[in-house]
Amino acid sequence: MKSRTKVAVIGGGIAGCSTLYHLTQERWSDVVLIERDELTSGTTWHSAAQVTNFGMTQTMVGLKSHSIALYKKLRDDPDYPVGYHHGDGGIRLANTEAQMQAYRHFSSMARGMGVEFEVIDAEECARRHPLISTENLLGGLWDGEDGDIDPAQLCQALAFHARKAGAEVYRSTDVTALTQHGDDTWTVHTNRGDIDADIVVNACGYRVNEVGTMMGVQHPVASMEHQYFVTEDIPAIAEAGHRMPLLRCPISDYYSRQEKGGLLVGFYEQDCKTWGMDGISPAFSNDLCPDDLDRVMDVLEGAFERMPALAEVGIKRIVNGPITYTIDGAPLVGPIPGKRNAFCIIGLRAGVGEGGGHGWLLAQQIVHGEACYDTWVIDPRRFTGHATVELTALKAIEDYQNEFRFHFPHEHRPAGRPAKTTPLTPVLAAEGAEFTVVNGWERVDYIKPSPEFHPSLSFDFDETFDLIAAEVANVQTNVGLCEVNGFNRFEITGTDRHTFLDRLCCGTVAKRAGRVGLGYLLNAHGMLKTEATFANLPASDRGPERVWYGSAAAAEFHDMDWLLSHPGADEDVQIRSLTNDQTILVLAGPKARDVLSACARGDWSAQAFPWLSVREAFVGFAPATIMAVSFSGELAYEIHVPNASLYPAYLALREAGSSHGLKLFGARAVDSMRMEKGFLHWKADILTEFDPFETGLSRFVKLDKGDFVGRDALLKRRENGPTKRLVTLEIATDRAPAHGGASLMRDGRVVGTITSGDWGHRVGKNLAYAFVEPELSNAGTAIELDLCGEMVPATVIPATIYDPKFRLLRA
Repeated sequence: MKSRTKVAVIGGGIAGCSTLYHLTQERWSDVVLIERDELTSGTTWHSAAQVTNFGMTQTMVGLKSHSIALYKKLRDDPDYPVGYHHGDGGIRLANTEAQMQAYRHFSSMARGMGVEFEVIDAEECARRHPLISTENLLGGLWDGEDGDIDPAQLCQALAFHARKAGAEVYRSTDVTALTQHGDDTWTVHTNRGDIDADIVVNACGYRVNEVGTMMGVQHPVASMEHQYFVTEDIPAIAEAGHRMPLLRCPISDYYSRQEKGGLLVGFYEQDCKTWGMDGISPAFSNDLCPDDLDRVMDVLEGAFERMPALAEVGIKRIVNGPITYTIDGAPLVGPIPGKRNAFCIIGLRAGVGEGGGHGWLLAQQIVHGEACYDTWVIDPRRFTGHATVELTALKAIEDYQNEFRFHFPHEHRPAGRPAKTTPLTPVLAAEGAEFTVVNGWERVDYIKPSPEFHPSLSFDFDETFDLIAAEVANVQTNVGLCEVNGFNRFEITGTDRHTFLDRLCCGTVAKRAGRVGLGYLLNAHGMLKTEATFANLPASDRGPERVWYGSAAAAEFHDMDWLLSHPGADEDVQIRSLTNDQTILVLAGPKARDVLSACARGDWSAQAFPWLSVREAFVGFAPATIMAVSFSGELAYEIHVPNASLYPAYLALREAGSSHGLKLFGARAVDSMRMEKGFLHWKADILTEFDPFETGLSRFVKLDKGDFVGRDALLKRRENGPTKRLVTLEIATDRAPAHGGASLMRDGRVVGTITSGDWGHRVGKNLAYAFVEPELSNAGTAIELDLCGEMVPATVIPATIYDPKFRLLRA
């Protein structure tokens, strides 16, 4: 066994084998895999091993497409062929029009990744799968690439090819401890000796937190017991003359695929069980949980109704084994928060089917720092301090019970709520607030007209449309108040704070005390890493001279990792998080200054406190840091208040606003207004797949200011020209907004992809942002949007259509 390696991958299931293989494909051969038992002895060996193209985002579709292409290559490899039934096809059933509409959206989204789905009616479903009944069935989504693979052969083949490229695999090797050194390298302690490694990867399946504990971290991963059985031969399968397509049924919570002459049928019962919450026996390897078919009888009855042949056939074997879940069901693939040179590929509930793609994207991140796709949807840092195993278990149960029921727009399921709140949460609830969830925080979405108000789940505009319009109208004509909790806030001190930020930012960093600036940080490839505001606070009784760094709520762990990885050894820079200590109250509208002046001492005139100013003050008697910034496009103030003083600050603002028509507004109104201003959302419109020139942010780039992270790469990208450009579109329908991922078409081909969409209530237009081919980015260009299967005209328009001169913000 080696004593030194570049990368040590811990875990020999699909996650570890795929990572090892893809590292060698990236030409890193000094890599090892360490497995406590035999390869595939965890969850992988008993996987149902379905391989589908279907995903909820384009990144997921892309990594699954990579898996399919890789598995076909391995199937056809003469040295180590893998058993892979590719192209049997698969159907996701639907019995409501809303589900069918969603399938049309997913079809539009997948087309942008080169994947063609087909939306078919009930009769066509039965024609392609002759074992199913059309009772209570509208139709389904057909994936012609669907199939299944032998999981053991797959992992052995990946390990075989990795070994050929120079990698080593150590079986029957227990990792007993991990030690990180001052230079951020690691020692992996095992029962066969120690291995020093530059980088470690946790690919430990349901034992993820055993290795996590060795690193001093806890991962939000929980396991669920999952049962399937394999039937005796079914005559109708032999009579069909073709392999049965795979079936996934949200109506009866089961799936099936052909297994030799019978079917493999798996269940997602409501009476489901977590597994391993109190520890896992060291002896649990190549093992299963006790059978418990009584638990799935209600689901089985639905399966009998959909597939009557099941009621006439015997069962050959039953499998009940653990599978892993995260809080949102998507895996954790990427850097481990708060650790250097440590990565994970965990929580892969559909590991075999998509593990080829996950290992591919992780290997790119390890070798190059980023992957070819923006990987935020699977980034381990998308969950922060609230992400406990206990919370994960609650969400895992909920996800399990709704396995084939996708989330609709604006749908927030109840398990694990509320995870993060402020002193105002119950106050706002009493005012009629409906809450959305942002990184675990309960944030006001809109104000309900009555407790009984429950909008329908749909990809169309819903019953909240007029409510949002009224909230926007009041902000536009009077004044509104909105709580923005969880906003990421770091306090940066030290004499080199501005030099440090200037080196990270591609534009000018505001340095004058009392001023606020907006900037963009790039990665080493010249692509957009994050967006941040920099507020310069003078020394006071609240602290020394300092910069408040603000960014999206979800960026808390992501941005901290990035910032902490860049100070020079001799730089005087200190960074601490205030994210969970303070909350923002946003006061917006033409009467905002009147309200602020009525409850906060000082001169708040445009001359004394102009746009992009920051000042410490008191709102009533509550200490506050006030910034003249706006995401709505109206005159607005961000009032940052310590959580201990949040309620009195809120009361002071409500009282001061009572004579000015002050009303509450929520996140949906904000999203409508920011679309009209051309303001972007991080990880919706600001992606690592594009540079600031492509994203329409050239005004924030100063290439002549000196060196900064990503400058050389950005210069080269500018010479090569843009691959896409972000544009604003007007969509010619008032039925539905454009949804992220939907495809834009011209002359029968995909020319762009939607990133955001909403109705602009102040301008009366259906607006969207999209990345399109550069030659189609000029205002007036006509293209078509595939909006849930309907081709709708779309026109490129100027980016800022409401108050394009920004006069209102300066008023």
